[in-house]
Amino acid sequence: MTKIAIISDIHGNKTALEAVLEDIKQREIDRIFCLGDLIGKGPQGSACIELIQKNCEKVIRGNWDVFIQTPSESEFIQWFQERLSKEDNQYLASLPFHIDIELNGQLVRFFHASPRSEFERILPSPIHPIEKRLSMFEHSEATGFHERTPDIVFYGDIHATFLETFENGILCNVGSVGNSLDLTAASYVIIDGTHPNNSIQFVRVDYDKELELQIAKEMGLPALDKYHDEIMLAKYRGAPKTREEDE
Repeated sequence: MTKIAIISDIHGNKTALEAVLEDIKQREIDRIFCLGDLIGKGPQGSACIELIQKNCEKVIRGNWDVFIQTPSESEFIQWFQERLSKEDNQYLASLPFHIDIELNGQLVRFFHASPRSEFERILPSPIHPIEKRLSMFEHSEATGFHERTPDIVFYGDIHATFLETFENGILCNVGSVGNSLDLTAASYVIIDGTHPNNSIQFVRVDYDKELELQIAKEMGLPALDKYHDEIMLAKYRGAPKTREEDE
């Protein structure tokens, strides 16, 4: 059987990651791909790196995995950097940009944010026009140039699930394990190659968010209030304030 669990955006939330890995185990799926952002936002980045290394067949890098390796004047970023070991940083630096596999005759591509960069954010309609979303099927220097374009593209980065079908393929965001911003339950996707058309299933896993916040508090996580709002209310810390919040 060829079933692959696709997880992304763990963001140091070990409580959520453990719940998702257990759910995957219960479904008897032994292939797991991770689409990056192992660390940041949540408090247990190093522990999450260890779990990812032990459980995932393939792992690619996300934007946090890249910029965490650059010296920063931000005390917030420094807090996370100080809690990564030399081995953690070496592992993050070793991660590839993308994954390509063939499944039932279809080319399936996985990357973190876009085929061009870990930092290019592509959002669903109506925020970004269709041209932006269609560009997710393109090749780039980062992916390499090939005669064949992908039939299915999976990505993470935006922490919200969606699936859209175009004439040239399927675009699917798998959501976030540790920092979901559509529903508060952890999110991942299963691609099931036992179906000739490679069926796609979204999975939601609840986890003990109160425990995660307690761990974060005990570890002295900075911006704990923002982490609370993200995992408890699915409220993005970078979202514009409403008029009521300003008052």
